[in-house]
Amino acid sequence: MSRTHDQSLLEALLDSWDRNNTILLNLLRALPEGGLEARVMGGSPSVAELFTHIHYVRLVFLLEDAPEFARDLPEEEWMDERDPDRLAQMLNDSAKAVRDAVQSRVEAGQDMNLHYDHPILLLQHMIWHEGYHHGQIKLALKATGRPLTDQEAGRVTWDVWDAQEVSGRARSGCPLHFSSQKFRTHITDHDIRQM
Repeated sequence: MSRTHDQSLLEALLDSWDRNNTILLNLLRALPEGGLEARVMGGSPSVAELFTHIHYVRLVFLLEDAPEFARDLPEEEWMDERDPDRLAQMLNDSAKAVRDAVQSRVEAGQDMNLHYDHPILLLQHMIWHEGYHHGQIKLALKATGRPLTDQEAGRVTWDVWDAQEVSGRARSGCPLHFSSQKFRTHITDHDIRQM
């Protein structure tokens, strides 16, 4: 492949990461009243704790795989942060750090330090992990009588994958909230209970 083609492919992969973070932020913003407190069942993590877990996992993998991009780890993995603006800032900060690490390692032809055969696999793992918890968040909302309808959820999640950005808006007219600029794996008891 040509260098231009390689760069174009990297840009598309990084765009998929930006869209993944946009979907999380849109889901956070779409939560109904009391949504951050929702749990699938007693002993399950709250929606707020799922968002902070996502942020924490991103940072742990950076610490282990690309420490030059590491940020300070929060004191707790499963924090009950109830401020949506603070959660959004945390998610944006860790998403940018993951993006920058992957872009840098790919462009330098440098492997990750501990995990993955290629830096792009970090993005794929994070997208899979975060999609898993996205489903748990929607299930928690439904279990507590606060479901998001398919129309509400689709506009701010699935439509982001389909969108072709035109001046910051999707072709469908739905606003896009892009924030991009243009562990040995630790499975916790909470993850196991959720399987």
